[in-house]
Amino acid sequence: MPVNDAVLSDPSASPDHRPLDPPGAPPAADALKVVPVRRTGQWTAAAVVLLLLAMAVNSLVRNDAFQWGVVGEYFTTTAVLRGLGLTLWLTVLVTALGFVLGTLLAVLRMSSNKVLRSVSWGYIWLFRSMPVLVQLLFWFNIGALYPQLGIGIPFGPELLTVKTVNLLGPVTIAIIGLTLHEAAYAAEVVRGGLLSVEKGQLEAAQALGLGAWRRLRRIVLPQAMRAIVPPAGNMLIGTLKGTSIVSVIAVQDLLYSVQLVYHRTYQVIPLLLVATIWYVVVTSVLGVGQHYVERHYARGTAGAR
Repeated sequence: MPVNDAVLSDPSASPDHRPLDPPGAPPAADALKVVPVRRTGQWTAAAVVLLLLAMAVNSLVRNDAFQWGVVGEYFTTTAVLRGLGLTLWLTVLVTALGFVLGTLLAVLRMSSNKVLRSVSWGYIWLFRSMPVLVQLLFWFNIGALYPQLGIGIPFGPELLTVKTVNLLGPVTIAIIGLTLHEAAYAAEVVRGGLLSVEKGQLEAAQALGLGAWRRLRRIVLPQAMRAIVPPAGNMLIGTLKGTSIVSVIAVQDLLYSVQLVYHRTYQVIPLLLVATIWYVVVTSVLGVGQHYVERHYARGTAGAR
């Protein structure tokens, strides 16, 4: 047997005696050398970011002007916790009322009736155009326009009257102003979610003989919620932080509570840090809750994780 045939037929033959690859043939897979991509720019940027972060943490810890001892002293005081409770209560109530009214506005906006559609559009346009602070101040001074509110026969005698200043206190004004503002944005969020459901889904449900309520509950809402929950979660967090603006009308929320303390002690920075940390804690909890709600409504889709 020739030498070359013996080498080809015997895989265990010495590599030194194997025939060379023909010219122009690609190299064998075991002869390729894998060289990892050098991401020099990314690692440099990461090092710079870590350095800046370390400097920021060092400044927070070693700067005595932050007065972390004072922060710990007032963090769980009765006044601060009472203000935090009012902030959370306002957030939940305003969000719930805002989405109830916003859902109604969204349905009217999608109505085939031009009058209802125009009224809904006008409401959303007006309250999205006005800053929420202006709305709160307007409602706070509503007594200048309507000193008394009454119930009676239209264009006839009044059966019951009450002074506006006795009817609308600071907390009531905060609820009204924030709810009307929230509803304008919630209407667009709900409308966007409803429009995200394909028309063919409703046609298929109608073909199966499902009633309007069952179509809404079993077909429309589960699919619409995937588009509603992310912006609704952002609105909830925004409402939580936005409640701090009610301090301008003397509602004793979290911010107003710490303001009362530092107006007496003149420890402005540590008391503002107390409010900031509480806002961060509550916002983080809401963010975690939003993540699980989104995952619940994303089941069976590519967005599930």
